[in-house]
Amino acid sequence: MAHPNSVEVLLRPAVELYTVAVCGGASLLCLVAPWSLALSPLLGLGSALAFLTFGAIRWRDALVVLRYRRNIRRLPRYVMTSRDVPVSQQRLFIGRGFRWDQRHTHRLVQTYRPEFRRYVEPTAIYRAARRIEERLEFAPVPVSKLAMALAWDSPFNPGRPIPPVGGLPRLHGIEPQEVDVTLPLGERVGHSLVLGTTRVGKTRLAELFITQDIRRKAGGQHEVVIVFDPKGDADLLKRMYVEAKRAGREGEFYVFHLGWPDISARYNAVGRFGRISEVATRIAGQLSGEGNSAAFREFAWRFVNIIARALVELGQRPDYLLIQRHVINIDALFIEYAQHFFAKNKPKAWEIIVQLEARLNDKNIPRNMIGREKRVVALEQYLSQVRVYDPVLDGLRSAVRYDRTYFDKIVASLLPLLEKLTTGKIAQLLAPNYSDLSDPRPIFDWMQIIRKRAVVYVGLDALSDAEVAAAVGNSMFSDLVSVAGHIYKFGIDDGLPGASLSVKVPINVHADEFNELMGDEFIPMINKGGGAGVQVTAYTQTLSDIEARIGNRAKAGQVVGNFNNLFMLRVRETATAELLTRQLPKVEVYTTSLVSGATDSSDPTGNTAFTSNTQDRVTSTSVPLIEPSHVVALPKGQCFALIEGGNLWKVRMPLPAPDPDEAMPKDLQELAGYMRQHYVEAGDWWENQGLPSLQDSALPVDLMDDFKQMAGDAAAAEA
Repeated sequence: MAHPNSVEVLLRPAVELYTVAVCGGASLLCLVAPWSLALSPLLGLGSALAFLTFGAIRWRDALVVLRYRRNIRRLPRYVMTSRDVPVSQQRLFIGRGFRWDQRHTHRLVQTYRPEFRRYVEPTAIYRAARRIEERLEFAPVPVSKLAMALAWDSPFNPGRPIPPVGGLPRLHGIEPQEVDVTLPLGERVGHSLVLGTTRVGKTRLAELFITQDIRRKAGGQHEVVIVFDPKGDADLLKRMYVEAKRAGREGEFYVFHLGWPDISARYNAVGRFGRISEVATRIAGQLSGEGNSAAFREFAWRFVNIIARALVELGQRPDYLLIQRHVINIDALFIEYAQHFFAKNKPKAWEIIVQLEARLNDKNIPRNMIGREKRVVALEQYLSQVRVYDPVLDGLRSAVRYDRTYFDKIVASLLPLLEKLTTGKIAQLLAPNYSDLSDPRPIFDWMQIIRKRAVVYVGLDALSDAEVAAAVGNSMFSDLVSVAGHIYKFGIDDGLPGASLSVKVPINVHADEFNELMGDEFIPMINKGGGAGVQVTAYTQTLSDIEARIGNRAKAGQVVGNFNNLFMLRVRETATAELLTRQLPKVEVYTTSLVSGATDSSDPTGNTAFTSNTQDRVTSTSVPLIEPSHVVALPKGQCFALIEGGNLWKVRMPLPAPDPDEAMPKDLQELAGYMRQHYVEAGDWWENQGLPSLQDSALPVDLMDDFKQMAGDAAAAEA
């Protein structure tokens, strides 16, 4: 049984103020009229100091109760400019908060008891002010000024409105003594997962982390920062550029944006590889591998691998355009490679092949080769007679021996993917022309980015085309995994003078809405990327998003199991909240109850008619440290953080304050404006389908009129 003193009750009247008032009056009396208390002036001064000291102690105790009661209803404002975000070489700043333990669970349970309701719910003045505001919304101007006065956000306003963050302020208000919450940088290699529903502060937390990553220097050198943003958040792009400029890194700042190809950097997702087979893996990995599709994906992998090997042997760097060209017409590559091979190994073979070609006609072409070029048929006949052992030539030969109609059916699933990646101006980004020196847009690859300690913003424009965004994001992840494997084995400076395996560069990867980008290649990156310095911070909404993307609960569990640090903002799915709450222990909370009773005496001759007793009982109950309902009720900008081996912290992030020197170059301002316009406001959809600079030609005026007429008819039908 707990001692009654262990039952803390802070939701109560601040009775200490009575003592403060008495002490204040007594000290005043001792100073002004010590003779009334039979004291000399000197003793009166000493007594006054004693009363003031005791009153100060009780005033401090009263402040604890008053501050606690205020925080239960309204938290103090917490604002910080990005310039003031603390940057440490040892720790990552998260926000202000406290470590959650049994005391906080006990206090939270108390707030739900009916006797404390008046301290938790809004005051009568507050409720009346909000009702008056609603009624005066459409009142004349002189009267509406009263509503403006009631909405005045000032401590002098007794009906001051609560900040529009929703949730329960009590979840954080139960601990008035806040401290800066930080995460040791050594823990980040274990990766971090941020979960939260839409518009509750995930991006703000990302900005906080990214700001520190951009400005931090490890061993005198900056760290690599790579941000994947599928939606395209204009404020996040602006924050990254401003911070890069403040850190003197604007020359190392790259923007890759599928929705704005004219100013985007260029990137070849299959141009760099450790093993040639990685090219096929990155492309075929985007295809479905479920059920009957598995066999088609395997064939597509083999076919792309054959093409990639041939291109490398010919001295050409693979890219999506080249691969698409040869998937559509493998004959040209077969002929080109055969010319290259025979020129080196059998110079006279080509004369025989030309003679064989001259003898061919529609009658003597084999059935499986109908539709192929005659030179391809002649090559096949020559190779069937002469033994030539070359794996690339053998692979190409096996591809062209398929019946043309059957072959087109087998690669049918591959062509739509390649079309997505090579249509319009996106082709210029994903298949850059390395020999075009007049193009000012830089070309980057991940090894170059890591060696330069660069900052990269990857905007995938997923709201415009989710399929292309997912394909490009997956390819980038897969490429990054390959680079991480190379760094793990050979170090970051492999091939450079004075290369050392011991040099490790922190590679901070921030993946917003990462469920939209994630595929099978994401698992090895978080599983084994830490050895190469990759530190992933992933942001998503629910566990179901991950499971739906992967299509396998076991694999989704495998992904989540690799994140050592968990930041849980408000979520709407109970299963997601239980990812946090199930990892926490149960604790004992104490409750007091007053028991009184009376018992009649059974002895009519006795002097006692009845006996009575009154008891204060303290009982303990075992409850979870926090419930899923508490996670669901978090205000915006607040989270539970499970960090440093399972320590639970309650954190709130600082609200951003404007900074006057945050200026961007004109092209990035245009990009940010485009992102705000097209990603936030729906507007007239026919007018928001693109900007003229992003299209090869504007839509015809008559077609635009047809769109408007269709939309007007649809609106009239709905009405």
